[in-house]
Amino acid sequence: MKVAYIRVSTEEQNTARQEEAVQKQGAEKLFIEKISGKNANRPQLKAMLDFVREGDCLIVESYSRLARNTVDLLNIVGELNKKGVSFISLKENIDTSTPQGRLMLTIFAGLAQFERECTLQRQAEGIAIAKADGKYKGRKPISLPSNWDEVIKLWKDGEITARVAQRKLNMTPATFYRKVANIE
Repeated sequence: MKVAYIRVSTEEQNTARQEEAVQKQGAEKLFIEKISGKNANRPQLKAMLDFVREGDCLIVESYSRLARNTVDLLNIVGELNKKGVSFISLKENIDTSTPQGRLMLTIFAGLAQFERECTLQRQAEGIAIAKADGKYKGRKPISLPSNWDEVIKLWKDGEITARVAQRKLNMTPATFYRKVANIE
């Protein structure tokens, strides 16, 4: 069976492009989630790993959808291999049913992680220089929306959930809880 794993980092992002790509490859079962890939503890990832069995093929649009670092990627692919499941990453044209595909996966994953770490290092160096020059003040604080008091009262009274409050305020969970903590 051809199984697909689709992931975007936030609720606001759209999965349609990934869905179309894997369906063109004949994916019969899709596991879709909207959650950060920072760690491998994701409900749909776990469900997919529990679902696949020997002879299945996991298809992803890009291996970055499966894992954000080399260790996680290689661990997940290793788990798939133990179960006799092959892995195809469309963007990178990798197929782990071949020795060449397994080699390319390892090389590309290492290069992607290296590039990400270099980017973060350059960013940190640039911020340090800007701070030393007095040019970096950080991100401007997000002001409270006009309906803040009304929505927070509904939330505190238990009339709406935090998720509904966040939607009404057009805030991410992190921003919402940070603002609530600052006011209390």
